[in-house]
Amino acid sequence: MKFERLNFHKDLLKGIAKLGFERCTPVQEQSLPESLAGKDIITQAQTGTGKTAVYLLSILNKLISDRKVVRNPSALIMVPTRELAIQVDYDAKSLGKYLPFRSLAVYGGVGYAKQESELSSGVDIIAATPGRMIDLFKSKTLSLSNIDQFIIDEADRMFDMGFTPDIRYIAEHLPRNRSRQTMLFSATIDNRVIRLASKYMKPDPILVEIEPEQVTVDLIDQKLVYVSNEEKLSTLMGLLKRPVFERVIIFTNMKRTAERLGWKLVGNGFPAKVITGDVAQSKRQKIIDRMKSGRVKILVATEVAARGLHIEDVSHVINYDLPNDAANYVHRIGRTARAGKTGIAYSLVCEDHALNLPKIESFIDCKIKRGWVEESEMVKDRAGSFRKQRNKEKGRESRHSAGKNAFFTAEQKRNKRPIKKKLRSIKKRADSTNKRKPLPSSQEERIAYYKKKYGEDFTSTTKTS
Repeated sequence: MKFERLNFHKDLLKGIAKLGFERCTPVQEQSLPESLAGKDIITQAQTGTGKTAVYLLSILNKLISDRKVVRNPSALIMVPTRELAIQVDYDAKSLGKYLPFRSLAVYGGVGYAKQESELSSGVDIIAATPGRMIDLFKSKTLSLSNIDQFIIDEADRMFDMGFTPDIRYIAEHLPRNRSRQTMLFSATIDNRVIRLASKYMKPDPILVEIEPEQVTVDLIDQKLVYVSNEEKLSTLMGLLKRPVFERVIIFTNMKRTAERLGWKLVGNGFPAKVITGDVAQSKRQKIIDRMKSGRVKILVATEVAARGLHIEDVSHVINYDLPNDAANYVHRIGRTARAGKTGIAYSLVCEDHALNLPKIESFIDCKIKRGWVEESEMVKDRAGSFRKQRNKEKGRESRHSAGKNAFFTAEQKRNKRPIKKKLRSIKKRADSTNKRKPLPSSQEERIAYYKKKYGEDFTSTTKTS
């Protein structure tokens, strides 16, 4: 179905066309007629299916219909990660490029000042992570009094990350004296989603289900490569040398694995960047922007970036480690084959994570075919020991802190002048010696000495025969 058939405003259609969209994806075709009618909907769909456009187009269409620019948030979108908040804000600005409405991403990990300034200037749409959203609400910087559209994206992820109490807190503080449309999007529909829907949505919300295999099997060419732990890195580098690998995201299960892998790839001539939970938001966003512009071709990431990371034209996704959660497999490979495009996903199956494969194949209801990397393609690791390098770096940091910083004041750090340690002076005796005088040798002399020192009341306790 073409977007023109949905009777959108011409300026909204102009924004849709500017992004190159002509026809609705399955989730858009089934959800948009209901959401545009103002109905509450629960949509089960994976990432990369175009579900973000469902609620953004519904929000923008309602703002146009209301024919007023209030600059007091009327649509609130809750998302689990900073990356997704930024992406939703970017999509809202892109779709509404020819409309007068303003959107803002609200998330933690950065200062409050800029977001507070934007809010004071007035916004219509907010995409927020729960923690920062609650902080701004409690400080009365952000008002919920005008919210009439409430969206929860990646609801299952919200539950997994422990955001359920935050979502309930926010929902409880939405206005009760006005009609509200609530839309909930989740990769899986379970009891947690149903309980949330029953409490905060209208009776009998519309349920739209898009089966996972429609995404993973039809649009993504999935392949398994069986490797030993020792050959894992060499096999990966062999894949990356193939010319078809243009823009790649590599996923690991652990932060340390990502750091080690990124270091190894760079050391072997593959210019990779790494995103983990420890990377500062400003640096993380810079890496993502460089990936989008094509200046970064290889990105190594942990689960923190598995959702909410929207980068166009990712040719390949590689699971360096098979995920422990089968649903995360779908979220990972969903970074390719976005918006109806095709993509390729490789998974390296080693002895450490081979037991995760049956759960994944059961979840997607599909046997993943086997791929191959010839021995001649494998690249020998020449980067050296990551552990030794880390120990050297820690040693330098330790020497720097203990040898310099421990004896520097703030001012002397700036002037780079070490403190001269002051030694306690010892007061010399009148005879100019610091040695203690020996006690008298005879008993009578010692008694006389102690009487002089302690007074005439001193008596000897020495036994006499």
